[in-house]
Amino acid sequence: MAWLTEQQPDAKIRPVNDLWTVCPACKRFVERAVWQDNLKVCPACNAHDRLGCRERLALLADPGSFEELNAAVGFNDPLKFADESGTYADKARATAAKTGIGEAIVTGTATLGGRPVVLGVMDFRFMGGSLGSGTGERILLAAEAALAKRLPLIIFSASGGARMHEGIVSLMQMARTCAAIARLQEAGLPYFSVLTDPTTGGVSASYAMVGDLNIAEPKSLIGFAGRRVIEQTIKQKLPDDFQTAEYVEAHGFIDSIVPRRQMKAWLANALSYYRPRQSAPAAAPKRAKTPARPARTLTPWETVQLARHPQRPTIRDYIAGCCSDFVELHGDRRFGDDQGLIGGFATWNGLRVMLIGHQKGKTVEANIASNFGMANPEGYRKAMRLMQLAERYGLPVVSLVDTPGAYPGLDAEARGQAEAIARNLTVMATLRTPFVVVVTGEGGSGGALGIAVGDRVLMLEHAVYSVISPEGCASILWRDGKKAPEAAAALKITSDELLRLGIIDSIVPEPAGGAHTDSAAAMAAVGAAVSAALAPLLALPAETLVAERYAKFAAMGR
Repeated sequence: MAWLTEQQPDAKIRPVNDLWTVCPACKRFVERAVWQDNLKVCPACNAHDRLGCRERLALLADPGSFEELNAAVGFNDPLKFADESGTYADKARATAAKTGIGEAIVTGTATLGGRPVVLGVMDFRFMGGSLGSGTGERILLAAEAALAKRLPLIIFSASGGARMHEGIVSLMQMARTCAAIARLQEAGLPYFSVLTDPTTGGVSASYAMVGDLNIAEPKSLIGFAGRRVIEQTIKQKLPDDFQTAEYVEAHGFIDSIVPRRQMKAWLANALSYYRPRQSAPAAAPKRAKTPARPARTLTPWETVQLARHPQRPTIRDYIAGCCSDFVELHGDRRFGDDQGLIGGFATWNGLRVMLIGHQKGKTVEANIASNFGMANPEGYRKAMRLMQLAERYGLPVVSLVDTPGAYPGLDAEARGQAEAIARNLTVMATLRTPFVVVVTGEGGSGGALGIAVGDRVLMLEHAVYSVISPEGCASILWRDGKKAPEAAAALKITSDELLRLGIIDSIVPEPAGGAHTDSAAAMAAVGAAVSAALAPLLALPAETLVAERYAKFAAMGR
């Protein structure tokens, strides 16, 4: 290809002519026209080169919509800093003249895909995008503008960290900006943080990492301390992918990695899930009675086999069959991302929801990847984060339960499996947004209940829900795992028995022979049942939801 060629091994700098540039990552020559047409993304290695703030704003804001805020706010020089190379003030003024911006971030109002927002875009050209008091002031004022106008705030970070020329005053900007973001989030307004190359030091340790959603461009450098400092400190060679966006996502701190060309559409779609808080809630409708169910024809043990069938629809099948849109969100913001429990924004039969659920696989490889649907603590903490986000955004929660139980491994215990489930139970009990649960396959013990304290709990006809597996019960009580069929009957784990006991609210019928025999029909039934269950809940005031949910679970066992 004429536009792409390997750079010579000894080449160290970018060409300065008008025809060629060189990728800073893979060191290949690329025609400058191709480079620009591709938005400074390398066609060979997909590295995303840095953009100036005006370049990025041109890609994000709808044409003619950006109106700059706080342009008069510039740098401060509280220390009157100077060294052998000159004064900080002179350097800052020279940088402002060269770049045409007065600080390391430009802020303003705009529409993005037709949606009004407050935007802040950092520019690495201004003293390495460092966080000074002027930068902090612009961010604080942008957050206050978003609060006053009741608008979402989006900040694109590109920074080497704190501005040393301002000393402790720079350090305080970390607390200052986070305080401003916290006020915005407390008011229920969205804050999206987009991390670009690089986002490090005091910026990564403050406002860049506390977004409702943390998004990153591919291969961006994201971290706190520098790679060289870490290696010197721990006397170890770090992995090649260390502090890349992909590495940070795998460890639970980024919701999604979005290519530059898709960024505007992705953000606009994510913003569409935000529903402003309602000032006047509607009156509560009367709750419909659950229709009677025909007599069961299968034994409980036969039902267990259907519930565990390897081709039974999984949450990803329901996403494909019931959702016109799904934006998967990743990570617990503590340790990692768990593929045994997934979630994200979804459009369910035309209704915007937060969807969470256990994920089983249909092959050995897929089951290994999802841990056979057994979630780790980070899965439950991810679910809790998404439920709380749904509450803030005014979205109902839909939970699909299908798990043998929570993962019982050594590492899971060490990371607080019990605490993670317990914390979820308390959060769900007081969640101020409608919550519908569907047990689609296995409802195994606390691993199921960890995402199942709902206003309405539905259950597929041939699903099961139990305190323990039949095999486990038989082994403990009778010391004979072969008595699992008897245990299945004794435990009352089938949908008809659970409806009689008041544990679930309704049963979703399945095709003859089980959901796997006609997945499309099963998914259509679940889709319709969830929509029907949500409809009356959406009209209830939050206080009524919480009170009725408490009464519902308080009555169990009485």
